[in-house]
Amino acid sequence: MKTMIYSFFSRWIPPGLAVWLLFSFAQAALAQPVDWKKVRILIYTKNGVGFVHDNIENSIFAFKELGKQHGFSVDATDDPQVFTDENLQQYDALVFSNTNNDVFDTDAQRVALMRYIQAGGGFVGIHSASGTERKWTWFKQLLGATFYWHDKFQPFAVNILDADHPSVKHLPRRWVRVKGDEFYYLKQLSVNLHVVAVNDATTLQGEDERRLDTFGDVFPSVWCHEFDGGRSWYTSLGHDKGDYMDEEFRTHILGGIEWVVRGAKGRDYDKAYATSPDDEVRKR
Repeated sequence: MKTMIYSFFSRWIPPGLAVWLLFSFAQAALAQPVDWKKVRILIYTKNGVGFVHDNIENSIFAFKELGKQHGFSVDATDDPQVFTDENLQQYDALVFSNTNNDVFDTDAQRVALMRYIQAGGGFVGIHSASGTERKWTWFKQLLGATFYWHDKFQPFAVNILDADHPSVKHLPRRWVRVKGDEFYYLKQLSVNLHVVAVNDATTLQGEDERRLDTFGDVFPSVWCHEFDGGRSWYTSLGHDKGDYMDEEFRTHILGGIEWVVRGAKGRDYDKAYATSPDDEVRKR
């Protein structure tokens, strides 16, 4: 079909213009508003042994309030038994809200997550979700990196790189976290991430020899990418429980869901192939 359309355009329109028009049509299609009334998301909040954030209850409340406001359905759980093909296929996005450490009981549950993504599902990770399943390669690739360490809680600036992304388009180009947040440093970053925003280390107080200069004076904090058949968006921000009562931050995480859901084409489990958490990602 794409070949036929391009052939038609190229016959009557110069090739360069034809390519530009096709790209514009594709962008316009992606820009179509989300029909939120058809969206259902699952908030997952399981924590393994280790630190547990006190913001989880507020984050669940925030997503349910966003659901009421925009018309989408929200389920929330910390029970890994919900990770089955049959159950997950009803959701347009899975939100790992401040999960941390090992959050699954069995490899079958891990495989169910893999198959959901491979079938075209969406993933959203918030804050300490990057500290989840730190020994599982596939999950680190899905999220885009894994937690390393964070600076002490304090105010700092976030520089917006992609001002058109729905998760940041409501924000100023320099988003100052006036009330403070945790400046996350992550490792094993994927090379194909679309970085939406970066934290500005020059706005941190004091000195710390552990601070990285890998990206100069900034460090990626919000990103998205397509991975293994699905879509993934992550923000390292959102440590304080008060963030989830803040309209600006709520719009930030809603925009992440919007990006994930808007690019989804429904779940097609014929494309899911995982049988083990150690399965390598196949080229598509």
